[in-house]
Amino acid sequence: MTQPGVYILQSIKNGYYYIGSTNNIERRMKEHQGGQSRATRHLRPLELRLFYPVKTLSEARSLEHRLKRAKNRKLINQIIIDQDIKMDA
Repeated sequence: MTQPGVYILQSIKNGYYYIGSTNNIERRMKEHQGGQSRATRHLRPLELRLFYPVKTLSEARSLEHRLKRAKNRKLINQIIIDQDIKMDA
């Protein structure tokens, strides 16, 4: 899939979440699982909990930044349950 979007990974080891954005989720997952991403290397193995497609990579990066800035586990849990990102502008 080469559609841009925001994704949420969860560490199977410790339950931590990682939020990212990409224009190719398959490639990005291989990088994370292969230890090529410094930010998630210590969290492996990882499970993809959500991929939320958007129109542009710029939109994905903006949404990623807003989610990371929120730093709210309850919000992330609800997004995963709903499989939808609803954030006030």
